[in-house]
Amino acid sequence: MTKSFIYATLLALLTGFSVVGHAASKPAEAPVAMAATAPVNLNTADAETLVRELKGIGAAKAQAIIEYREAHGPFSSVDELLEVKGIGTSILDKNRAKLSLN
Repeated sequence: MTKSFIYATLLALLTGFSVVGHAASKPAEAPVAMAATAPVNLNTADAETLVRELKGIGAAKAQAIIEYREAHGPFSSVDELLEVKGIGTSILDKNRAKLSLN
């Protein structure tokens, strides 16, 4: 009985080590790359694009951006976005890297 117990324990240990060794040899999966998004052109983007691509911009603010653009002409700088009602420095700073004028 003692021999059977020792052999069973030994078999369990060896089996466990081979499973762990097999799992450790599995190659790691490559991290999923984030898709690069194109900059959002303040002078041509429609409301849907503004809402989808910019943080803190909902339908009302997107419409305000378009109305400002129609009333004052194309944006001459990204900072001019601060002139749009409802857009503050926090929203501009969150989105500055995503914005373009051409």
